[in-house]
Amino acid sequence: MKKQLSILFLFLSVATFAQEASLARIDSLLNYLNEHDKFMGSLCIMQGDEVVFKQAYGFSEATKGIRANGGTKYKIGSITKTFTATMIMQLVEEKKILLTTKLSRFFPKIENADKITIEQLLYQRTGIKDYANADATLTDVLDKPNMKELILKKIENYTSTFEPDSKHEYSNSNYFVLGLIIEKVTKKSYADNLKIRIADKLGLKNTYYTNEKTDVTKRESYSYTFNGEYWDQVDEWNNDIAFSSGGIISTPEDLTKFIRALFKGNLVSPASFELMKTLKDTYGMALIRFPFGERKFFGHNGRIEGFESTMGYYQQDDMTISFISNGVNYSQNDIMLGILSIYYKSPYRFPVFETLNPEKIKDYVGTYASKDINLKVTIFEKNGALYGQATGQPEFPLTYASEDLFYFQAGGIEMDFSKDGFVLKQGQKKFNYKKE
Repeated sequence: MKKQLSILFLFLSVATFAQEASLARIDSLLNYLNEHDKFMGSLCIMQGDEVVFKQAYGFSEATKGIRANGGTKYKIGSITKTFTATMIMQLVEEKKILLTTKLSRFFPKIENADKITIEQLLYQRTGIKDYANADATLTDVLDKPNMKELILKKIENYTSTFEPDSKHEYSNSNYFVLGLIIEKVTKKSYADNLKIRIADKLGLKNTYYTNEKTDVTKRESYSYTFNGEYWDQVDEWNNDIAFSSGGIISTPEDLTKFIRALFKGNLVSPASFELMKTLKDTYGMALIRFPFGERKFFGHNGRIEGFESTMGYYQQDDMTISFISNGVNYSQNDIMLGILSIYYKSPYRFPVFETLNPEKIKDYVGTYASKDINLKVTIFEKNGALYGQATGQPEFPLTYASEDLFYFQAGGIEMDFSKDGFVLKQGQKKFNYKKE
C-alpha cells in the first residue's frame, strides 16, 4: 500500500511539475510578445474549478503608465452575445417568452417581424441587416441620450437581406434586438438583468454593463493600436452602440467562470444548453465551436474598438480559457494557438520578429530531392516571403527563425538550410535534402 501511495505521489508530482513548466512557458511567450510591442492584455486558464493561470501584460492606460493586473477589466465585444443568449433562455424557461414567439410581439415595424422568431434571432437566421456594418459610423446617433431608440429605428427601416430561417448570416442587429426584448419582458434594464441573472449568481464581481466612459480608477482599460513607435489609444464608443450585442465589460477570469458555469448547468437547464450549443450552419445560440487539433472548444470571440477577446471551454478536459487583448500588433489567433500548443505540450516555436534579408531569399529558392523519402520539395518566393511545396501537396509558408532556419508551425516542420540543401525535421523524423 505504501509503495502504491509513493508511486501515486510521484505521478502527481511529475504531472504538477509538467503543468507548471507549461504555464511558465506561456507566461514567457506573452511577456516576449509584450516586450516586442505585439500584445497587451490578459489571460486566464482554469483546470476544473481551479484557476491555474491568471496574468496581465502591458498597460490599461499607456499614457499615464498604469499597468494592467489580474483585476483589470476590458470590453469583451461579441462575447456579450453569449450572455444575452443565456438570459433569453432563462426567460424561456420562466415561460415569459417562447422560442417560437414572433418578433412582431415586440417590434412589429421590423421587416418580416411576423415571421421571425426568438429562436431565429438567437441563431442569427433572420435576414435583419447588421446595423454595425450598414451604418458603420452611426454619426447621426452618437452620444445622443436616446441612442438605443435611434438605432432601433434604423433597424426598423432596413430592408431584409433574405427570407427568415433560409440561412445563417451574422448580424449584430439580432442581439441588439434581443437585449431590448429582455428589457421589455422583465421591465428591468439590461444591466440589471445581467447583474441579477448571471453576475450575482456566479459571483462575477468584475462583469457588468455600463454606458459610462472608461474609468481607470475602476480598473477599466482603454484599448490601443501600435503606430510603429508607441501604443496609440483608440477612440471609445459609447457602449449603448454595442449594447447587448457587444457592450459588456469583464475580465478573463470572470469569462472562464461564466462559460464553465454554463456547461455545468448553473445558469440554464441541460435541455436549454443543448439547444444553445446545437450548431446551425456553424453557429449555435451565441456559441461557436473552434478546433485545436482533435480538441473541439465551445465558446465565442469578440472585437470592439481595439479590444479582441476569446472565450472557450473544452469539456473532455474540463479546461477553460479566456484571453483578452487591449492592444495587438500580431495575430490574436496565432497567439491563442501558441498558448494552447504550449499548454497541451504540442511542438511550438516562439515567433521571430527579425526580418529576413531580401537578398538572401534567392539563396534558398530551388527544387530539392532526398534519398530518405521519395518526395521533392520546391522552395519559392511569393510577395517577399518564402514558401515550400512538396510534390502533389499544397504550398505552405516558411517563417524565418534565425540564420538559415525556417519553420512551418501548423505542420510541425523545421527546415535548417546549408549551402547545398537542408535538413527537414518533423516530429521525430529527419530527412536530408539536396538542391538539384
